Amino acid sequence: MFWNFPGIKLDSYFFSLRDKALKEFRYIDGAPILRLDKAVCIGCGMCEVVCPHRIFKCIEKKASIVDYDACMECGACAMNCPVGAIFVNPDDGCGCARYILNSWLAKVTGKKPSGCGC
Repeated sequence: MFWNFPGIKLDSYFFSLRDKALKEFRYIDGAPILRLDKAVCIGCGMCEVVCPHRIFKCIEKKASIVDYDACMECGACAMNCPVGAIFVNPDDGCGCARYILNSWLAKVTGKKPSGCGC
């Protein structure tokens, strides 16, 4: 991992729980609109940290997309990339991240899904 956040402890236990809980939630294969410009990437690792589906991995100090079809197009990676190396198009074929997350929360809490408001 190439990131360093003074005062913030990144817990591998958290990552393992997130990976286990979200592994089964996938979007439609081939549907995500996601681009990574490796030439612009500085290898900070923020995309790897913020992606709820762990589709990024920093390899040789550059981000790589390791599970393209797991992307739900939430945009967290693009919003947190300090150099704009990641593009997610939320307006053209976007997956409904709110619905996916609400469904997951409903499963975890045992409550009825609240939908998405689309």
